[in-house]
Amino acid sequence: MSTPVPARDALHPGTAAGRTALLPRLAAEAFGSLFLAVAGLGVPLFSIPQSSPVPAALAAGLAITAAMLAFGQISGGHFNPAITLGHLLAGRIRAGAAAAYAAAQVVGALVGALALFGILRTLPGIADSRTAFDTVTAGFGEHSIIQAPLAAAVLLELLGAAIIVAVFLGAGRSGGSRTVAPVAVGLSFAALLQLGQSVGNLPYNPARAVASAVFSSGWAVEQLWVFLVAPLAGAAIAGLVFRITGMEASAAPVQDGGDVDAAEAAGHDDADDEGLESAGPDAAAPAPAARHEKAGSVSEAQEFFEGKRS
Repeated sequence: MSTPVPARDALHPGTAAGRTALLPRLAAEAFGSLFLAVAGLGVPLFSIPQSSPVPAALAAGLAITAAMLAFGQISGGHFNPAITLGHLLAGRIRAGAAAAYAAAQVVGALVGALALFGILRTLPGIADSRTAFDTVTAGFGEHSIIQAPLAAAVLLELLGAAIIVAVFLGAGRSGGSRTVAPVAVGLSFAALLQLGQSVGNLPYNPARAVASAVFSSGWAVEQLWVFLVAPLAGAAIAGLVFRITGMEASAAPVQDGGDVDAAEAAGHDDADDEGLESAGPDAAAPAPAARHEKAGSVSEAQEFFEGKRS
């Protein structure tokens, strides 16, 4: 019997990502996180003047969409420990793989930030590369653009991460075009990052927060806990809401163990019955194995064109 599971479960054996070995998935998560760090930190870092958050927010949103389109079929396209935690609590990924995903995301973001830091060191007009990184690092209080207090940073990070994870989980279960989730998540990130950067470079992404803090001044590491705890708490809320309210139950059923969904089987039965009527009473009914194989092949073709199979 088929089991209702999320259509884009990164590790379910019925999906393309679930059939991929762990190492390729981790490499995809690391490279996608590197791309997001380079775009999300590099654009505001080298933008002159830095008077508007729109270019940086738009660049980060587009980078997320591009990375998800490129690597979503391999790993699920998380690139954010908060999103991975939301998937874990929603029941879409196993705990061991979730931990490995988070580690790969942090490593990828660190490598991207290291590359930017190296570029800064080669520029003669920048005397202190760490001070330059301070301009793109998340902070509150005196390190916030508008002097936002701790409470404001915590609430905005928590709310923003919860919205992003909810959008990801909701778009990922649509069962429609493979571009739905990347576009929805990218637009959500772009809108929220514009708000977050106006407050204090809030990233809604613990991996990016770690990467920027490591290469900034000492105060960034002291305040880093806020940008780790708050987005993870928001992600946990979103993931638990999806699980408790039963939103996962309405996801499109995916074949597990070779069985065919009852609704699909019924649909194919109708088509076969029509063929028997047109062939006449002497036509033999198809064998159960042949009918099962036919239904399975049609379902596989449908999953391929919907982007669920590679």
